[in-house]
Order: sequence, then structure tokens, then C-alpha cells
Amino acid sequence: MTTRNVGRPDGREADGVMPRRRLLRLAGAGLGLVLAGAVTTACGPEEADASGGAEGTEPGAGGKGGGDAFTTPPAGTAPRALWHETASVGTLGNHEVLAVVGDVVLVAGDPLVGRDLATGKQLWSLPGAAQPGARLIMGGDMLCLASGEYDGDLVGLDPATGKETWRSRLDGRYAQPRPIGADTERVYVVAGILEKDLSSRTNVIAAVDISTGKAVWSEQRDAGTEESGITSAVLGKHLVYTDHRKNLTVRDTATGRQLWSKKISSSNFERIAVHDGAVVVADGRNLRSFGLDDGAERWALETEEFSAFNGPTVLEGVLYASDSAHALWAVDPATGKRRWHNPDLLEVSVPLQFAKVGDTLYGATEFDENGGVQAYDARDGKLRWTYNDGKGSIEQWYVVSGGNRLAALHDGRLMALPAV
Repeated sequence: MTTRNVGRPDGREADGVMPRRRLLRLAGAGLGLVLAGAVTTACGPEEADASGGAEGTEPGAGGKGGGDAFTTPPAGTAPRALWHETASVGTLGNHEVLAVVGDVVLVAGDPLVGRDLATGKQLWSLPGAAQPGARLIMGGDMLCLASGEYDGDLVGLDPATGKETWRSRLDGRYAQPRPIGADTERVYVVAGILEKDLSSRTNVIAAVDISTGKAVWSEQRDAGTEESGITSAVLGKHLVYTDHRKNLTVRDTATGRQLWSKKISSSNFERIAVHDGAVVVADGRNLRSFGLDDGAERWALETEEFSAFNGPTVLEGVLYASDSAHALWAVDPATGKRRWHNPDLLEVSVPLQFAKVGDTLYGATEFDENGGVQAYDARDGKLRWTYNDGKGSIEQWYVVSGGNRLAALHDGRLMALPAV
């Protein structure tokens, strides 16, 4: 394991190279499986919580999203779910099917549903509102979606009520535009170019002005470039995305001008992290950081031989990532210098998605019936507990934070956990 700071002669990490772990164990670790399909099976709220955890609650002042006080359970003991409800989820490999906006938990599926985070009560439900695989993308205080009617429209919803607050028809110029990012001024989409015979053989990336509903710029993508498989993020004046052709591309959000594009060694369909003028991607055995303005490599962090990094996340100024050798990393996103590294998770399914509340880092696993929502000490990376619903399913887990609660989603079951 090494870190190199590009352009600095003293860039190698002081602690050098870590010894290899057993090759047989590493060979058994998965290297980037893709989740596809729709999850619709469900467990009703009448079923007992199977986590074996502690109640972990003390009634407090009440109120939504943070009025209750929760007791930290004993070491190694997960808390019990505060509530759980059924959920119809259309994932198609998408990591953004669960979100918390204010006091509302959103689940992308059919129907698209909003629930109260504190109680689980359904606040609204919209059948046919979201296309399969829809990402929950916020533009300011508006949820941005492609119309579930497949009419080429873009739709904005109020996440608190589910009511439509905005619509863009794009003058019939594009086929099936799909949001890939948003800010307070624009929604960024990938869409097919509609030919005279109503076919679509090429596609564009475009920006739609929220105030007018009109496309303010569109740039045609290279012939043969697919509309699917895009992982994207928006930071200030930069739109950043990867695709299945192993490209990492950055555009100016105001003009659409491509600032730079470069090849990475593996197709990155997980998540990318943008922070403080840089983008960090998992590129096989390396985490790599590039400046958003010029594409210059800032640093690279290398994991063990025969292993690969999973997609990174930056939370409260710290970059977190796991690898296929079942290790967990906390890294300074500015320098690539590790803050801690926990290699002692060989018997545990490591998380691919993260949330953080206070001094606890929460992770969500996939493809492991013994996985679930995990709690780690954010100061040293030690595993504190794992919540599992007892269903024996290998389906992916999702977790997001909201105040002192966590919303978790697994195999058609939405639940809330105390963030303890």
C-alpha cells in the first residue's frame, strides 16, 4: 500500500508497503459485481425485528427527526429498528434510491413514496411517477425526475408533499432525458437526439434552466457512447461524470464546455467523490484524485496487490472507502494521506455506502446474508455493531442519515434505526 503525491519528490507514504494477506482469501473477495433488476418482495411491520439488538431508546421530548434521545447499546450489540414498512424498489444497480430530505424519507420505486422519518407514516405515494432505476437527485429544494409517463418531460416534485412544482417539456427535441445532476439553477440530463423518423442513435448531455424550463446548452457525446452507466456529481461550476467506456469527464456547468476527459483503467459505475476542487475515483487498485479545473493528478493511494478499491465517499471532510481485501480506509481528501486503515475485516462484509452522525461512521453492505448496516468508530475505524434484519437475503443494503436517525433499506423493507 503506497500513496504518491504527484509532483512531490517526498510523496511516498512513510509507512511504506503493507504485507500481503493470504491469497486464497483475497481471491474469494468480489471485484465489482453489478446489481441489476427490481426488488419488490416485502416484510410487513408485524414481523418481529430479527437483529437481536437492544431497544436502545429512551423517550425524550418527541418531535420529528431529532427530538428523541437514544441510549448507546453495549459493544457488539445493534439497536432495534424504530419502525419498518414495506417498500417497492426499482434499483437497476443504482446507489441513489434512498434519501432523507428534512424529515421525509424518499424511496425511488413504483410507487414513489415519502414517509415520516420519525414514525414511518406514509405522507404521500405516487404510482408511476419514477422510471425504473430513477436516481433521487435534488435541485435546491426540488426532487428532479424524468417523467414516469415516458413523454420526454422533466418533472420537479416537492419532497414534503409529493406535489409537482415544475415541469420542462424541452420542445420535443430530445428522447427520454434522464437527470444526472442538479443545482439551484439547472438540471443536467443525458438524452437521445430525436431524429425525424423518431429514432435516436446518438445522445447529448445538456443543462435545463430551472427558471425557464429550456435547455441552455447541449453537447453531443461521441458516437457509440451509451446513455446508461453514468456516475455523476455536481460541485460548483463543475459537472463530473464517468461512463462504461472508462472515461472521466469534467464540464463547465455554465457553458457545457468540456474542460478535460481522460481514461481510467476500469469502468467506474459506482460512486465518485467531489470535494474542495477535486474528484476522487476508484481506479482498480488505486484511489486517484484529479483537480477539477485542469485534470492534473493530485495524488494516488494504492491498496494491496490483487485487490481493488470500491467507490469513495467524502463526509465531513474525510474520505472513506473499502476495498476487495475487506479493509476500510479513512483518508485526507486533500493529500491522500491515510487517517486510519482497518484491515481486520476479513470475516465481515465491508460497506460500499456510508453515512456519518457524530463520531460514528455507518456503512451499508451488499451480497452477504450476514451483512447489513454497520457502525464504526469514525476515530479509528473499529467495528462496533452490525444490524441485520434476519431475512437471509444477499440484496444490497442502503443507509442515509437524518438528524439522530438512520433510514435503511433492504430487500423491499424500509426501516429507521437510532444513530447510536
